[in-house]
Parts: sequence; structure tokens; C-alpha cells
Amino acid sequence: MDGFGHVNNSTYLTYFEEARDEYFTGVLGDTVHGVVVRKIEVEFISGLTQDDDHVDVHVQVERVGSSSVSTHEWITAVSDGRLAADAHSVMVHTNSGRQASEAWSDGDRALLEGLLRD
Repeated sequence: MDGFGHVNNSTYLTYFEEARDEYFTGVLGDTVHGVVVRKIEVEFISGLTQDDDHVDVHVQVERVGSSSVSTHEWITAVSDGRLAADAHSVMVHTNSGRQASEAWSDGDRALLEGLLRD
């Protein structure tokens, strides 16, 4: 919480990160550890407070590139269902040293493409 009794905007990024990590670990297993955030764009829509208690964070794959995956993510307050933040992220699969992008394996790419929204 910040000095105004709201969840600090940087905490929203942590919520998104934790949701993406859980989502992609469930899909890709240990391969996800070679994925880094390249870009994230967030629109803060509604402030969250202690009274909101719990939030849901949703992740949806929008695009799969040769070494990247783009997602749409959003946070809703469980208490009343209102949208708190809306985000779009691009993650890149990297080599073992995380020095350069590396193409998805055929298997991982197929798993990711299977998640594409209609």
C-alpha cells in the first residue's frame, strides 16, 4: 500500500509478473525460465485498496512469434468485479545466457499456439 492507502502502481506489475510466471510455467514447464519481458504497457483504470482484499489476474496469449509471445493481461477486483488494470506484454525466449533471443522449440511453439485466443 502507498501513503494514500492504495495498492502502489508498481505492485500491479508484480501481480502481472506472478500471473504470467504461473501461467507459462503450467504450459511450458522449466522452459519458461528462459523467457524475459521485452515490453509491457499498462493502463491503470481503477485503484485497489485494502478493502478489495483479493484480485484476479487474467492472462491470454494474443500472438506467437519465432522467439516471442504477446499477451493481454488484466486485473479485476474480486469484491465487485471491476477492472483495475489492463496490460499488453511481449516476452522473449532467450538463449541460456539470456544474451540473445532464441527461437522456440517446435514443441513449445505448438503449445503456445494452442493458447491463441480466437
